[in-house]
Amino acid sequence: MTRGRLSRALLAAFLLATAVDLVGLLAGVWAVHAAAKPLLMPLLAGYVAARGGPRLLIVALLLGWGGDVALLFDADPAFMLGMGSFALGHVCYLLLFRGAPLSRPLGAGYALALVAVVALLWPDLPADLRVPVAGYSLLLTVMAFRAGGLGPYAGVGGGLFLLSDTLIATGVAQWPQLPAPDFWVMATYAAAQLLLTLGVLGAPGSKEGGAPRDRPRNIRDRQDSRSSPPL
Repeated sequence: MTRGRLSRALLAAFLLATAVDLVGLLAGVWAVHAAAKPLLMPLLAGYVAARGGPRLLIVALLLGWGGDVALLFDADPAFMLGMGSFALGHVCYLLLFRGAPLSRPLGAGYALALVAVVALLWPDLPADLRVPVAGYSLLLTVMAFRAGGLGPYAGVGGGLFLLSDTLIATGVAQWPQLPAPDFWVMATYAAAQLLLTLGVLGAPGSKEGGAPRDRPRNIRDRQDSRSSPPL
């Protein structure tokens, strides 16, 4: 099997596993979710590897897998372990986004959203989780903001990641939830990781084979060279 066919097969497997997971959540069959969720990030990481994508992206996705598995267990230590694994994944994303152009209006919007969400959640969070959740929220918000400089795929992906984890935080704070809350958490999360992946693979600093392209000389060159990543 050629690398192109392998990468398409892995992407299709990721999409299929995501669909199975979401259907299981809608049907309320936890066993389906528990079986499908741990498959998602390894399949997406395999897709990146088959495309010859950056190793940091593979590490970020596998750290997401660690967080996914930890959050399958309903215990405070597992929640902290999962949050820590996701946090390390966000650091990997930030390293991948370095050099991307910055948008002050976007940064201001994310800063306001961070302050508002943390302020609203703070009184309802368990006391021992307030500081960790606030610190994680800051890191996640910075990641989402920096993703916006890489193009629309990564920008939307970063925003969806922030939305997904905010939904989790509202559950921890015992706020009223949407119907089938786990469905919405996983739908936004899976879409976020896929869009971040496509955004990184389509960025000027990354191409198949893992060899970096020449960096654009200025922001305009970088923007002009950005294109939609092939699947």
